[in-house]
Amino acid sequence: MTAVLPLHPKIPSSLSHGSGETVVWRPAGAHSFIKRVCSTRADADLWTARRSREPRRRRSIRSLGGVPPNLRGVPNTEFSSENDADQRPDAEAVPTTGSLDGVQRAAITALAETVQPVSDELGAHFASHGQELALVGGPVRDALLGRRSNDVDLTTDAVPSRILELVDGWADSVWTVGIEFGTVGLRKKNHQLEITTYRSESYSPKSRKPDVAYGTNIHDDLLRRDFTVNAMAVRLPGLEFVDPFGGLADLRAGVLRTPGRPEDSFSDDPLRIMRAVRFAAQLGFTLAPEVAEAARDMADRLSIVSAERVRDELTKLMVSPDPRRGIELMVELGIAEYVLPEIPKLRLEIDEHHRHKDVYEHSLTVLDQAVDLERERGHEPDLVLRLAALLHDVGKPKTREFEGGGRVTFHHHEVVGASMSRKRLTALRFPKDVVSDVSTLVGLHLRFHGYGKGEWTDSAVRRYARDAGSQLERLHILTRADCTTRNRRKAATLSRAYDDIERRIGKLAEQEELDRIRPDLDGNEIQEILGLSPGPVVGKAYRFLLELRLENGPMSKEEAAGELRTWAAEHL
Repeated sequence: MTAVLPLHPKIPSSLSHGSGETVVWRPAGAHSFIKRVCSTRADADLWTARRSREPRRRRSIRSLGGVPPNLRGVPNTEFSSENDADQRPDAEAVPTTGSLDGVQRAAITALAETVQPVSDELGAHFASHGQELALVGGPVRDALLGRRSNDVDLTTDAVPSRILELVDGWADSVWTVGIEFGTVGLRKKNHQLEITTYRSESYSPKSRKPDVAYGTNIHDDLLRRDFTVNAMAVRLPGLEFVDPFGGLADLRAGVLRTPGRPEDSFSDDPLRIMRAVRFAAQLGFTLAPEVAEAARDMADRLSIVSAERVRDELTKLMVSPDPRRGIELMVELGIAEYVLPEIPKLRLEIDEHHRHKDVYEHSLTVLDQAVDLERERGHEPDLVLRLAALLHDVGKPKTREFEGGGRVTFHHHEVVGASMSRKRLTALRFPKDVVSDVSTLVGLHLRFHGYGKGEWTDSAVRRYARDAGSQLERLHILTRADCTTRNRRKAATLSRAYDDIERRIGKLAEQEELDRIRPDLDGNEIQEILGLSPGPVVGKAYRFLLELRLENGPMSKEEAAGELRTWAAEHL
């Protein structure tokens, strides 16, 4: 039985693959074909029967508007020899599934062109020295999805010392920060590349660092990768497409599967559990049932992964097209307990006597609305804003009190939430500015609710803008997103009120440059007027004048000096 698969014309005439199988490449211009010949007809029939008993869950790629056009219509014909299982008993090696259509072939060609001279020069250089080289993982996946990728990830059978020998004199610069993990970084012209030796890696039960072992063939390297959609490669310089585990079919179906057993994959690197929910948010994929089950059962393994690696995955999830989807999966699968334990705690128990808003669902809705407003206002995905939207009510469980008449209150939850946010983000090793900005927004997110119908004085509006500082635009978005009421009249009233405060801030900013408000007298003038030397008293006088400035607006230096003398007579 034969699957005839069109591929790119730049391919060799033949290639052996696996045990008992042959891949035959037949160049024929734009209509090149690949034949994969199973060992026997019985092998192919057995494979087809087995796969027919394993229906795939299908889902459109929401964040990309459904399955990309270049993946529609890819036939789901899969053939394999049982001898492939010899590579690893629990891994099902699936030959190149379906066919690359014209658009996909063009995407692979374009990928190779974008990384020139890597694909031709470096590929030929490695081959001439008896070494393999291939584009692998995310760049291949993204090319087939029609997405741009800034990464250039390469894999080879050459060990790191050999890689260094081969790129010496070719690369413009080389760095070896990741060499202990088999990775050599280099730059050529405007390309930044990473070349990694074929490898397998795993974590011991209590280790935070993986044990790395080098491999000798691309099949085993792809087998150890996280998901089948990332276990595809393009050999250089010939552009042969390598897909032993059915990544193309899973890409078309929008499903995340692992090349081998998910339990083994997650044990090899527990961070893949986080990566699974990140891809669900980033690409709109669903998790295969066995992958979801393994993630749920092994979520506690995340505790051995370094905070920095977890943080990086969470960051990618939060700036993805659908962060809510990723957070929902984290909670559903028990992953959040080890990353953001405050979030599942938002699912406050609701009983028949003390009804209140579902804080968890409310927080997810605020996150959704913040993302929508972010886009409407022309901003790029904003990590700080999205974290603040997700965490803005984390103080509610600790501040919940039941009062008479079935009323529930959360007094000062914004203050408690700001402290909790700071603590959690610090534990996850987020940069200090991110920690500070998120906690500031959480602490300020209720401030607007005292605005009413515009009763605030100009001085109150100045303080609001002054306290927000550089976070004012984010606070505008967060406060608007925090309105999740289904009462249209109430929602419209709140929207008009916030339109009004933004208008007033804009008008005052034009008049007074709110972002640069300073007292009408500086520190030197304060010292001269009061006859003081530098010290704490000057700071107190400065803060008094700043409050006066916020309350009354600009004053002349003579007026400010008079107020300062009056204050000094009472307080010094």
